[in-house]
Formats: sequence, C-alpha cells, structure tokens
Amino acid sequence: MSTTRRDFLRKAAAGTAGITLGRSAMGMSAKSYSRIIGANDRLNVAIMGCGRRVGAYYNAIKDKNNNVDLAYICDVMKSQREKVAKDLAGKVTGKAELINDIREVFADQKVDAVFNATPDHWHAPGTWMAMDAGKHVYIEKPCSHNPREGELLVAFQKKYGKVVQMGNQQRSSAESIEIIKDIHEGAIGDVYRAVAFYSNTRGVVPVPKIAPVPEGLDWNLWQGPAPHEEYRHDTWDYNWHWYGWKWGTAETGNNATHELDIARWALQVDYPEHVEVQAAKRHYLDDGWEMYDTMDASFRFPDNKIIVWDGKSRNGYNTYGSGRGTIIYGTEGSVFVDRGGYKLFDRGGKLVRDSKSVSNEAGTALGGGGDMTDAHVVNFFDNIRGKSSLLNSPIDMGAKSQMLTHYANIGYRIGKSYDVDTKSGRIYDRDAMKLWDREYEPGWEPKL
Repeated sequence: MSTTRRDFLRKAAAGTAGITLGRSAMGMSAKSYSRIIGANDRLNVAIMGCGRRVGAYYNAIKDKNNNVDLAYICDVMKSQREKVAKDLAGKVTGKAELINDIREVFADQKVDAVFNATPDHWHAPGTWMAMDAGKHVYIEKPCSHNPREGELLVAFQKKYGKVVQMGNQQRSSAESIEIIKDIHEGAIGDVYRAVAFYSNTRGVVPVPKIAPVPEGLDWNLWQGPAPHEEYRHDTWDYNWHWYGWKWGTAETGNNATHELDIARWALQVDYPEHVEVQAAKRHYLDDGWEMYDTMDASFRFPDNKIIVWDGKSRNGYNTYGSGRGTIIYGTEGSVFVDRGGYKLFDRGGKLVRDSKSVSNEAGTALGGGGDMTDAHVVNFFDNIRGKSSLLNSPIDMGAKSQMLTHYANIGYRIGKSYDVDTKSGRIYDRDAMKLWDREYEPGWEPKL
C-alpha cells in the first residue's frame, strides 16, 4: 500500500467518525478514542480474514471475561464475512461492521488489535501495515511468506513496540510448557535430537483454469501484495496453498511450523548450520498440486543437535502413532508431545509419566481451534493490557521457528543442501539467497 493511500484513509476515517465507520452506532465516547489501554479497559478488535481459521477465535471473542468489542469483520469475499456475522450475531459485544478493505480498518484509530487470518502472502504485509497504523496483531502461522518478511516483521515490531503474537498456539499449552521446562531441567538428560511429523490424507486438487472471478470476491485485493494475474478456478478457497509460490508456503509452512517450533523450543536452538531436504510430489501426479506433498528435511545445529521433519500430506499412515507431534530424544530418555499432552519415557523405553491432557485443540482438521487457541488469545489480550509481561510467542521467537520451514522449502526448490550462518540465519548458497525475498505487486513493497 502506498503512503498516499494510507494517509488518505486515515484522514477520511478521522473526518467521518460516526458515519462511514459507524463509531457512534457502537456507543463509544470521545474518551474512548484517545484512551491509553489499561488493565481493565475494553479492547476493540477486528477480524482480518474469515476463512477456515476464523472460528478458532470465536470463544475468546465471545468470552465476557476477555472484555472485548468486535468492531469489524473484514474479508474480501462477501459471503465469508456475512457468515461470520451470522455465526456471532447476538453472541459478542460491539456492533461489528462488515467491510471489504482492511485498509479502512487500519485507518480507524478506535481499533486496538487485529486478528490476521488471511492467506500466507498477506500475513506479514497485513501485520506490518497494522503496526504502522498503531494496532497490536495476532498473526496466524506462517508469520511470513519468505525469510526476508520474517526479518521485516521483527524490525517493524521493534520500531512500533506493538504486541505481536504468532499463532503457534501450542506455546500456550500448559502440558507443553510443563514438559519443555522439565526437559530444560534435565528430565531426559542432554537433548540431542527431535523428530517433528505430520500425516494427512489430502485428496485430488483440481487443475486450475482461467475462470470468471467468483461473485462477491475482490480478486485484486485478495492478491494484494502478490504479483497480480488472471483468476483461475478454485484458487481463492484454500487450494491457493498448492498453486505455486506466489501465495502459499506449501505444507511445511502450512503445518510444520507448529511441530518444528516445539522441537526448536525443546532443543534450545536458533539457526541451523546445515540443511538437507528430500521432497517430491508422490501422489496424484497429474492433478493441480504444484509443490511437493512428501518431505523429509534435516536441520543440523551447533553442538551436534538435530531436528528432523517428516511430512506426509497425502499418506495417512501414523508412523509415530499420531497424526502430528514431536519426539524429543535425550541421553537419559525420550518425550513424545503433541496437542493432547505428553508422554515421558526412560532410556529403556518405559513410560515414566503421562500428562493425560484433556485438551480439545484440533489436530489435522481444517481450521482447528480449541482451548490452546483460547489460552493463546487471552495471553495476547493480557499483554496488550499490561496484565502479563510474558508473551508466549513473540514475533522474534516465532520468526526463528518459521525460518526452519523456509529453509526446507528453499532446499526443495533449489534441489541441494546448503550451509547457514548460525548467527544471522542467512544462507551461504547464492541460489538459495535468490529465494530469500519475493516480488511484490507495485505499490505494495514494504517501507520500514
């Protein structure tokens, strides 16, 4: 978005308060517009993106204990924002306005925080635009489309000082926090290896063909920061994940983020020394899926620590006894941890402790959601209000975990292994560094 456009929207919003954006209809006083958020202040939040993930926020937004008003429901597809409005009608406070263009939401100074649940190519740009407009952001994974966007997000957050929570919600799981603390205190000796995994049975993806833009869809705004092209059938509704690299980050960016984050957390590592990837499209070879659907990636870290990613998008065999999770190996035992809790084993393989979690967080189901997401959102709210000084997944931490998924994708795309600078995270290989950044639609380039 150009500076001119942003300034225009801010001025327009300021000049039409209570008319265009419906502020007076929400009953907000003049004091509310200028207030500094305190521990007991009501937060005005906006939803940005009303696809499959949006339902995961419903509980936290509806919960009266969280003291929030829903100010906007924003999506570039008319039917999606209308569905969310119907879902939440009479269940939330605040007279939420349905809106197409998120830039108008950013221009409203009344909005305190934004839930960014857009497609991958919008995650980082939407977040830095929100920070630039003075908003706190809950940003879904992947937090970035490419490594450079991760760097930019950290830089924007430092510049503006906003609360930016990445949506890797297992960081707010009581069981995960407990067992990671135990691992760090030596429960399984010196940790040296982690295997993160995911198995699913995704089916045939249509071959995309040039088609009319679906009714109610703002296709140009859906593309936003990505280079624009003609609409192709079935692109906007989830299958963009698999239709090339303009929009999606493949299955590794889509799902490995969670488990690789747990692995990195357990092993207490930052950037790897070496990355090696084997990946290919193994199923439905003639369908529209343009990326790999099967990947094995290995990340070697200092002190001879290893993280392995085993991703199977279209083979549901539960190699490790579960559809997704992380196994951590130490010199004196092992731990299996997933969204359902953890199991601690001694070196002989005997079960020592089982958390017996009652978590209801979804696993491989589209959209997900559950008590971990609820806790993660509450942690976000508490940090905005200053009630907590511990953000469970601040963007600088989230961006490091996200880098592992970018390393894996880059390794697949260049077809070779490579070394990494463990201090900066930069890749030594020239071919790999060509994929460090991305091309933007003119006028959407980041300006820090």
